[in-house]
Amino acid sequence: MNKRSLIGLLSGVVLGVFCVLGAHLRMGDQATGVFLFATWLNRVIMGLMIGFYSPVSNKLISSGLRGAVLGFMVSLSLFVGTDFLDLTGFIAGIIYGVIIDIVCTKYGIQK
Repeated sequence: MNKRSLIGLLSGVVLGVFCVLGAHLRMGDQATGVFLFATWLNRVIMGLMIGFYSPVSNKLISSGLRGAVLGFMVSLSLFVGTDFLDLTGFIAGIIYGVIIDIVCTKYGIQK
């Protein structure tokens, strides 16, 4: 596992915790443990997917756009799984994709 993929994984784990906390605050008792775990796992998978992606460009604007696209694709699976009810989580996933890719691009360069 290279530095970029490790940073992606750790970013996904940390942002997944924030996403679970946000989902629990938004949904209260309606958020089951399975849903919260699926939300966290979705962010971890997003971090791995972005971390394993080898960028062509190291420009932060390119990585932000790439992260938005990859975040959209991964978050769409959870959004569809909620019957399109968790729009806030879907939008957060796109934003998290941008954050993860920018962090991976900025700090994941092998020296």
